[in-house]
Amino acid sequence: MAYGEVTTINGVHISFHPAGHVLGSAQIKLQNDKETWVISGDYKLEADGVSAPFEPVVCDHFVTESTFGLPIFQWADPQSIFDEMMQWWQTNAAEGRPSIIAAYSLGKAQRVLKNLLPGPGPIITHNAVEKINEVTRAAGIALPQTHSIDTVSSEDIQKSLIVCPPMAVDSKWSSPAKKARVAVASGWMALRGTRRRRNISKGFVLSDHADWKGLNTAVKQTQAEHIYVTHGYTHIYTRYLNEQGYQAAVVETEYEGESLEPQEKSAV
Repeated sequence: MAYGEVTTINGVHISFHPAGHVLGSAQIKLQNDKETWVISGDYKLEADGVSAPFEPVVCDHFVTESTFGLPIFQWADPQSIFDEMMQWWQTNAAEGRPSIIAAYSLGKAQRVLKNLLPGPGPIITHNAVEKINEVTRAAGIALPQTHSIDTVSSEDIQKSLIVCPPMAVDSKWSSPAKKARVAVASGWMALRGTRRRRNISKGFVLSDHADWKGLNTAVKQTQAEHIYVTHGYTHIYTRYLNEQGYQAAVVETEYEGESLEPQEKSAV
């Protein structure tokens, strides 16, 4: 189904609307003659050049995530983060050290690739990242040329940018990247001490989820009175919404959402 296309099941009109999270991500709108519900899934409000931008949908009941539902999570202008990535890559390459950015294969990796300028060396991607790159290119989204690590000379690897899922950073796959400097691209890098605990050289605060302001903006734009909060800081964010005059409640789900743990998440 295309975004905005409506199908009706048992008198309920159902349509999908852009969530801005990753390529193809969607909010679900369900409407009958009495009320309208919107289930957001994961979302962010910043345009990323890959996914269709978030679309506010007016409703009576709104189900929202709260992955970063604390005031401490305030994202900087994404362009400033990509500028910082470029400078980091250039500095490492000048010292003959590969640059590894750990990023989720679905969404985050493509966002990084889409927004970086040509650098001092080739861009190498893990197979898991490249599979999603193929889907992204097939959808008409231009990405820079990428290479498999086993096709790049050892000399060029020392100037390369390597984008891989977190699980691959210390694996046999990355062993050709001698003396690499490692960075993680994640909203969790906003927490003091996270980089130190992961033993990485650099943290880029870049998330495909809404920050505190984004969550509050999205909730306001829906004009909904009833808000249901899922995975993340659910109880804290629900309490805040109730203090603001909404009728908010926590919805417990088996899905926990993105966490501090560095493993790959198929859904994020």
